[in-house]
Amino acid sequence: MRKRFLRFIFFLALGLLPCTALAEGPMEQVRETTNKILAILKDPDLKDEAGAQERRALIRKAVDERFDWEELSRRSLARHWARRSDEERKAFVVLFGRLLERTYLERIEEYSGEEILYVREAVDGEFATVEAKFLTAQKQEIPTFYRMRQKEDAWMVYDVVIEGVSLVGNYRNQFQSILARRPYEELVRMLEEKIAEE
Repeated sequence: MRKRFLRFIFFLALGLLPCTALAEGPMEQVRETTNKILAILKDPDLKDEAGAQERRALIRKAVDERFDWEELSRRSLARHWARRSDEERKAFVVLFGRLLERTYLERIEEYSGEEILYVREAVDGEFATVEAKFLTAQKQEIPTFYRMRQKEDAWMVYDVVIEGVSLVGNYRNQFQSILARRPYEELVRMLEEKIAEE
């Protein structure tokens, strides 16, 4: 149960930025889009299997609007990003986004009313960190940090850290391990196969 809840939190964290002006701080933007996603989950017209496709499309749209897929991809590939052509980078951003959707989209639907507390925000130039706590049904606190970057007219999430585990760092370690032994094309093939799994 705890493992499923953490997976839900990881995915929820990907969509936590709204379409609001920078006049609102990053924490308020996190709060507003969290509420937007929760409203989608609670919509009675989208709860049954008939509404599943629309529900997931709306959640993915919210994620895509304000999650910096390119920055996440760049940081996850680390030094290997610079070795890729522009075409390869664009293809990887799309592929990585599909992988995260495939991995976490269904988990968000397991949400069962866990409480979210917003603690503080810290802004340093174009970067910011928002600290929050998720309370389980057993009132256990799960510390969560959203790493964000100012991009055009919004604060964009590029990493999420839950209980000291970074989403970017986790994938970076996996990718570096693979690329130390295999060519980049093999990593792409492995990701494609993972996405295609039922």
